[in-house]
Amino acid sequence: MGATDSHILVNAPASKSMSHRALIGAALAPGESRLTGVLESVDTTHTMGCLTACGASFARSGPGEYTVQGMAHGPASNGNGGNVADLDVHESGTTCRLLAGVAACGRGKFRIHGAPRMHERPLGEPARALASQGVVFHWEGKPGYPPVTIETTGLPGGEIDVRLEESSQYLSGILLAAPLAKSPMTINISGTKAVSWPYVSLTLQTMRDFGVPAVVEALVDGRFQAVEQESVTSAEPGKLRFRIEPGVYQARSLCVEGDWSNASYFLAAGAVGSRPVTVRGLSRDSLQGDRAILDILASMGARMAWTSGSLGHGGGEGGGDEVTVLAPVGGLRGVDVDMGACPDLVPTVAVAACFAKSPTTIRNVAHLRIKECDRLETLATEIAKTGCGAAMTHDTLTITPAPLPAGKRIEFRSQGDHRMVMGPAIFGLAGIDAQFDNPGCVSKSFPEFWDRWAVVLAGAEKA
Repeated sequence: MGATDSHILVNAPASKSMSHRALIGAALAPGESRLTGVLESVDTTHTMGCLTACGASFARSGPGEYTVQGMAHGPASNGNGGNVADLDVHESGTTCRLLAGVAACGRGKFRIHGAPRMHERPLGEPARALASQGVVFHWEGKPGYPPVTIETTGLPGGEIDVRLEESSQYLSGILLAAPLAKSPMTINISGTKAVSWPYVSLTLQTMRDFGVPAVVEALVDGRFQAVEQESVTSAEPGKLRFRIEPGVYQARSLCVEGDWSNASYFLAAGAVGSRPVTVRGLSRDSLQGDRAILDILASMGARMAWTSGSLGHGGGEGGGDEVTVLAPVGGLRGVDVDMGACPDLVPTVAVAACFAKSPTTIRNVAHLRIKECDRLETLATEIAKTGCGAAMTHDTLTITPAPLPAGKRIEFRSQGDHRMVMGPAIFGLAGIDAQFDNPGCVSKSFPEFWDRWAVVLAGAEKA
């Protein structure tokens, strides 16, 4: 990893989304699985801790390499010697929402709790959806929010519906649990809209990888018909459902692919900076929704080129394909873009938009308000410190570029949110001395971010 005379080279970290799901799949599979390329971060550490409390075990054999002993009969509250399994999710919303569904397919009591901000993030939808399955959520404080103890005797199966207005992770958690139900399950999507849909595709891929595939059915000409899951790129409530037969997760070896979310900062650096940036270890045919960063940057005028690696699907740290992003001649242009399916990219795109020649409007992102912080409010406040305009509605953010103050020291407040550090770090490429109140919070998802970002800044200075 480093800079050449022509471009800056960075290795993509392993996928956080896929790491969470691979850890869960291996934990639910009786027997021994071997995982490589796992992202080692605060969030994934807490996922492993929660799964250990449910009866799985993890042995680290090297960086990102784990041998997993799966649960013999699904999650159990006595899996770690207690009457109530202690599921400390800390600040990981992914861990919280996925494990709420996974715990429901077990037996016993499972207490989900975390850092103070986690107790302000909603968890009521899984409780509503799973009530028909006999699963009871005992709220300790505000109804619909952790801390909560889930009491269950397993899932009987049958038909349930899940709403996705706030998060697709509610559905993903229940999908992961469904193969352990006593009888077939049909899961319908209800509500008014479905956000972050591509993450469901990652869940379906994980289920297939571990031998418990779901059948995806779409409403065609008035009746549901089975479709290839890769053909589904979005979900409309009432027009998509999933059928899952009882099954047993199969232990296996799996390599986690590179992470498009955390690679987005480096790809954007190529689009706004003075030198091209090449990111190695991404899968060109990835189902990760945040692969959309290439399409968004291209719509803003950035240029890009792929070089195929030898690993094909997957790759991670140092393997797989390479993609190079170059700034457009004449600078970026603003765009009007719906980012409901890729909310984690919003900080990246919002900051990149400050380098453009015209305004950018980001739409359908109200669900950013229930992330680690209110990301819409925080982005607007922090971007305004650079002199650029930042106007919000309930679910939009409009950025109006202004000359960025090269040489100025700006103190950015992160609200403890990792993406509110990694996104605004891009301002360093404008010559801004970007300082952060909590730079270490990147350890939540990308502990090595600053080391890799230093390569980008050093390469830009040599241009």
